[in-house]
Amino acid sequence: MNLSSLVDQPPPRDVPPGTPFLLGPDFDYDVDLNRFFASSSMLLMSVNTQVGYARDIGQFLTFLSSARGQHDWKKALETDFIAYYFWRCRDESGPRVSASTWNREVAAINKFYRWQLAVGIVDGNPVPQRVVGSTSAVDRRTQRDVPAAVMHGGRRTRMRWLPSDSYRRWRDVGIRGFDPNGMPSTDFRGRWASRNATFCDLMVRTGLRLSEQAALLVSDVPRDPTKSGYQRFWLPAAVSKNGAARWVYVPSSVARDLDGYLRFDRSEAVAEARDARRYERTPGAMVFAGGKVTVYQSSGATTRPAKLDAMDRAERRRILIETPEGLEPAALWLSERGLPVAVPTWKSMFRAANARCERQGVSLHCSAHTLRHSFAVLTLEQLQRGHISKLSEFNPQQRQHYVQIFGDPLDWVRRCLGHRSVETTQIYLHALAELEMETRMALISDAWDDPRLSAVGTVQSEMVPAS
Repeated sequence: MNLSSLVDQPPPRDVPPGTPFLLGPDFDYDVDLNRFFASSSMLLMSVNTQVGYARDIGQFLTFLSSARGQHDWKKALETDFIAYYFWRCRDESGPRVSASTWNREVAAINKFYRWQLAVGIVDGNPVPQRVVGSTSAVDRRTQRDVPAAVMHGGRRTRMRWLPSDSYRRWRDVGIRGFDPNGMPSTDFRGRWASRNATFCDLMVRTGLRLSEQAALLVSDVPRDPTKSGYQRFWLPAAVSKNGAARWVYVPSSVARDLDGYLRFDRSEAVAEARDARRYERTPGAMVFAGGKVTVYQSSGATTRPAKLDAMDRAERRRILIETPEGLEPAALWLSERGLPVAVPTWKSMFRAANARCERQGVSLHCSAHTLRHSFAVLTLEQLQRGHISKLSEFNPQQRQHYVQIFGDPLDWVRRCLGHRSVETTQIYLHALAELEMETRMALISDAWDDPRLSAVGTVQSEMVPAS
């Protein structure tokens, strides 16, 4: 389809639920602006990526209106973008974002304006461009325009992760409401502390992404409190990033906590929600039973075959399950109102936990991705240690056989994290190198700073020049 033909068409009515949109300063809906989010290039991206694009684009448009007096985004100039760059990256009173954050924002804004330019809604792209590719007259077809405002050093090699002791201290103070001495604090009123702690424990022990874990159903997770070791469940492609379906291994201690959450906190929330009649067959409800889903609309109900594993994150939030006690959400994680907890709510939980740690004088900061990094680093370190120890017991032929059967620890962590390439997982080797360096540096005595206390200093003091 010719993109220019979209200009004269109304916005599509079949935009999937959850597609982001932006509102103007007066809460007006700009059809031309939001048509971008209904384009094929955006709809084919994951929901999280779409939301990220909307956030970055909205931030630039807000800057145009509030700081530049440019209320019409269609008339944005290159000077407006340069001013935005100075505020975001170089202004002493600005946010001073990292290179990776800025490059991500540039990519979103550039994609937005290039699409608007292609369909004829704007006359120019405010993002400065530069030409890359061959400059020869014969092979100019390889030339292309790319944003000229990207920053070097955008690839992140540093990562934030927590050792196990630090994680437990952050969790107990920030999530459970303990004081720095490990005692329950009398001023803490976190009713859902147990649920939140279980959520964090599951994440740090499995490496699940926040969006993946928030989309789990009750039927997904193991909850047998009698089993020891690890229990596993299958994470379907419909809710995993890039369709990376995989086995997820849950320690028995976390499985017991999940069982406790389901039997107490969640059951209580569901009972209260039933009493408040929140689980009704109202328009928009999706009721799953017997391998079929019934969708209720104002015009009536339609039933079709369905599989829970094939449902995406948005659908899973809407699914209700028939039980002997009545309807209840299929979603694992429920709020106090008995409704599925959204991803932004979990992010707010992490911010609140970090703020509480700061008030208590605990210098620890954590995010959902910190827990994923922590799982990767600690698991890889333990696997490497056991792998090397085991190989030392074998002769060369036995070592080769062992590696063929059990593989590379780095590749095993890659599968656990759902990475497509082992190159992505290799960033955690930097953390292992730091651990080794810290261990080796700890072996260096403080006496090294005083040459009189070292062997070299002693030798030199005895080398008195002849008179």
